[in-house]
Amino acid sequence: MARIAIIGSGFSGISAAAYAAKQGNEVHIFEKNATPGGRARQFETPSGFVFDMGPSWYWMPDVFENFFKDFGTTTSEQYELILLKPAFDMIFDGNDKVTIPNNFEELSSLFESIEKGAANQLVAFMEEAKLKYEFGIEKLIYQPGISIKEYLSLDVIKGVMSVDFFSSFSQHIRKFFKHPKLIALMEFPVLFLGAMPQDTPALYSLMNYAGLSLGTWYPLGGFGKVIDSMKMIAEKQGAIFHFDSPIEKIVTDGNQAVGVLLNGKVMPFDAVIASADYNHVEEKLLDKENRNYNKEYWDNKTFAPSSLVYYLGLDTKIEGINHHTLFFDEDLDAHAKDIYKNPQWPEKPLFYACCPSKTDSKVAPAGQENIFLLMPIAVGLNDDEETREKYFQLMASRLEKSTGVDINKHLIYKKSYCVKDYIGDYNSFKGNAYGLANTLMQTAIFKPKIINKKIKNLFYTGQLTVPGPGVPPSIISGKIATNLLQQYITKKNTSKLK
Repeated sequence: MARIAIIGSGFSGISAAAYAAKQGNEVHIFEKNATPGGRARQFETPSGFVFDMGPSWYWMPDVFENFFKDFGTTTSEQYELILLKPAFDMIFDGNDKVTIPNNFEELSSLFESIEKGAANQLVAFMEEAKLKYEFGIEKLIYQPGISIKEYLSLDVIKGVMSVDFFSSFSQHIRKFFKHPKLIALMEFPVLFLGAMPQDTPALYSLMNYAGLSLGTWYPLGGFGKVIDSMKMIAEKQGAIFHFDSPIEKIVTDGNQAVGVLLNGKVMPFDAVIASADYNHVEEKLLDKENRNYNKEYWDNKTFAPSSLVYYLGLDTKIEGINHHTLFFDEDLDAHAKDIYKNPQWPEKPLFYACCPSKTDSKVAPAGQENIFLLMPIAVGLNDDEETREKYFQLMASRLEKSTGVDINKHLIYKKSYCVKDYIGDYNSFKGNAYGLANTLMQTAIFKPKIINKKIKNLFYTGQLTVPGPGVPPSIISGKIATNLLQQYITKKNTSKLK
């Protein structure tokens, strides 16, 4: 049995804790904030609004199911999942609303009504996207990304050659669809994957399959329920959580991590898994000679967006809005350029509105509404209250135009969250919200390594390493890091016996 320290209790940290404890180790999780979850934390207002602070799209349900299966349970035993019907709405120019059904036949009919022949094209597109998804899950996403050799098996090479992996996502979409609405619908996940559609590999059409075929779900009670369930699983395995416990340093001796510094005292450990922001761990918790990467490396990386978020409580119900609504009433390409090409506050932003109280009566008082507004922005921007308020009013006016409800008139709770908050709460590099962009040169072996090259028993996990950003990849990342840790422990114990 080894004594393991895990820094951070986001999805990847809790996942790693559960797996490491199951393997018989003594596991301690250190979280700088007062509650678990990282970006997936929840908070509740005195008046009874319950807000998920981050993730709100429950896609790739099989990944969640596989996690709980590994511990002898199921998602249905842990929390109630609701299949959203419809999946989401999209608002286009002129307040033109397109409702996206969760039923594939209805979705095909919708595509055909927008563009002649698009139903058959959708079938062909989704067949290929399904192959990518299944191939990605089976052959790619659980790989540690340490060596090119992981991807040189005959099965992997055949899989890569059988479908369009490496052309741009933008080109790939346009091979199937011509209408701007359909292109926007298929490209929107890329805005959160973290790159221009032109710079994202066609591999990521697997996300279209995940969202449009596997369904858009909602865990009753919010993502906080998923965090609570995973934390309970980890604790059942014996893991111990320490909150309000920011780690000050990873203590090393030669090429070994021997402990962590907390409140000025060294706590001894046999290995460390860092689920906190990768850059923060390297820049603040490690001596310079023990870092994988320097400042120039991070400065040259392409990051997924930060976000301006507003958590709103309204004293009335709102008709004309579903659980998820994407406001694409401005140009996607122009907004994406303001994020990735010429980083600045966007002139005409797209944004996303989540209204979970449409599905879940427990997240808002009776007769009231819980709304979450999110606008993707470039990382590293200067944000102040005046700028935040300017964009809030812009989003509120467009929401009012769509619903007919004066948002400001009915506001009884309002809280903003932006770049400075991501940095303060999560030590997030440049205030990023989603990790690294999924460009071709930041995929698989090109991501920051999951193993420290100099400290043999220090491992990284989370959205800045493999497999990448998002909740399901983070859960998988925790498992990958723990498997590597266990290999290290086994090898070390074997060498001792010799």
